Amino acid sequence: MFQEALSYPRDSDSAVKTIAIGGVLLFLSFLVVPVFFVLGYIARTLRAVLDDEAEPPVFDDWGDLGMDGLKVFAIGFAYSLVPAAIALAAVFASGATLGLGGNGAGSGLAVGLIALVATLAVTVLSLAIAYVLPAAIVAYVRTDSIAAAFAPDELRRLAFSRTYATGWLVAFGISLIAGVLIGVLNAVAIGAVLAPFVTFYANVAGTYAIGTAVRDMPATDAGDETPATGSVA
Repeated sequence: MFQEALSYPRDSDSAVKTIAIGGVLLFLSFLVVPVFFVLGYIARTLRAVLDDEAEPPVFDDWGDLGMDGLKVFAIGFAYSLVPAAIALAAVFASGATLGLGGNGAGSGLAVGLIALVATLAVTVLSLAIAYVLPAAIVAYVRTDSIAAAFAPDELRRLAFSRTYATGWLVAFGISLIAGVLIGVLNAVAIGAVLAPFVTFYANVAGTYAIGTAVRDMPATDAGDETPATGSVA
């Protein structure tokens, strides 16, 4: 799966053009709107992999692409609200503690404990979200319903299956390699220009890994809580 995932982004006649467009869009991500098109392409790629299409999709139908990306962004934003809310609550709790207790040693210790607990909670939740979020996007792509991205039954089937875990680990490994490569590129002047292209390539490869892993897992019907038992891809 690892080798197939790494080769997937270049398995088409339009590979160079697609990677170039994706890299340029990420390079312009500070404009925000280009990010929606990249996310839309990732969703389109996942849909193609789930449909067992041999080649990566291309950048076209930009309206549909942007709308798909906007929905994926909304899903990711919704999931990010949980750790953000905890961090915000910790800030308010720390302020209230200092306001009630003054600047004494007891208040300082309480604020330190609040910060420690909040940091641990945010870290654990962020890691959990990083694992579950791709499953949520898979659920959305399968059904074209944002609600499916938050359906406990479907998320449980995906997240607790060996096939999904394998695909996620492959995608994570690819992202680590990309991170190392980007770090090396950043040591030279042209690195900042090439980094978006490496990032786009890695995202497409990782999407293939996850899509391939869950391709043969059927979607959950409403109320079905039977756990998935797929074998490792």
